[in-house]
Amino acid sequence: MPKLTIVRANKRAFGGAEIYLERLCEELGRNQVDYEILHSRIPKWLASGLRAWLFNMQVCLARDTSRFYFSLDRVSCADVLRVGDGVHKHYMQLKGGFPYTLLNLVYTHIEKRGFAQAKHLIAISEMVKRNIIDCYGVAPEKISVVYNGIPLHSEQEQAVHHKSAQNLRAKLALGELPVILYVGSGYKRKGVHELLELFARLQSHAWLLILGKERHLQAYVAHARALGIEERVRFLGARSDVWGFYALASIFVFPTHYEPFGNVILEAMHSRCAVITTRQCGGGELLASRWLMQNPADTTIVGEIDALLSDSALLQRVQEENYACSLSFGIDKNAAQTMEILARFCKD
Repeated sequence: MPKLTIVRANKRAFGGAEIYLERLCEELGRNQVDYEILHSRIPKWLASGLRAWLFNMQVCLARDTSRFYFSLDRVSCADVLRVGDGVHKHYMQLKGGFPYTLLNLVYTHIEKRGFAQAKHLIAISEMVKRNIIDCYGVAPEKISVVYNGIPLHSEQEQAVHHKSAQNLRAKLALGELPVILYVGSGYKRKGVHELLELFARLQSHAWLLILGKERHLQAYVAHARALGIEERVRFLGARSDVWGFYALASIFVFPTHYEPFGNVILEAMHSRCAVITTRQCGGGELLASRWLMQNPADTTIVGEIDALLSDSALLQRVQEENYACSLSFGIDKNAAQTMEILARFCKD
């Protein structure tokens, strides 16, 4: 196999794709694959649409034909393109229109060229594969679905997370009430407004813990106050001890408007949480339909959450089913499937 160039604009491991890249590279190293990572050199202060355009030029104009390019970002010249950020054109359709901003025009232009030029595409869910086909008419056989993977925890690691959960419960003075958890930055797209509305409708008593970065946090705090639930909701920001929170939670709710996969779904399942998300989340393909909301505002899920909180046998059964399912989605399996595709197409 030729030397591998992995393309990803961001350097810092703060987002799902960056964390995924870090995990994938660990596996590539274990398999002694010769690779380099190509990051963006474009200044951060430029507008996001202009940055995307210039980064695409950075990659494509200086492309080394002796190397095989595997991109985790929107670029128009990859040999194999992993569509991990979803399909922007579809996201715009979900929002009800297509504003002709620089960002939208650049993203869709690069998407169209990138999907056409690549030898093969890797979609991270069946939903993303459908989005690619519907929006750009790509042949289904040109797309493979490879679900995300996570590091699977040993019993010792799980015990550490359980201890962390006990400490968090005491430190946050949560008492014995069950915990509903949300993890994710960018609250608007990921449905935190709707989550607060759902939580306010519950008959059961529980805590709602919300983790992740948000620039407009005070608007959500004010909404919780207006709903009369501020005393039962904690906004805890970005945390480095997120696995302790997963272990603490009984239920994980992620009412996103659009999420190509969502590693948080797998992480919560692996931590023995009951998991609820929307049909607009690719990771929801791993769940039974009972736990899928039609959209972020689907209030019929309130009854299902109350059922989980009032029926300990049901809750435990769902938690154990989710954990067992998560064991099939280790990062090693993802890396092996990805490498098989790269090896196949680097020969063409």
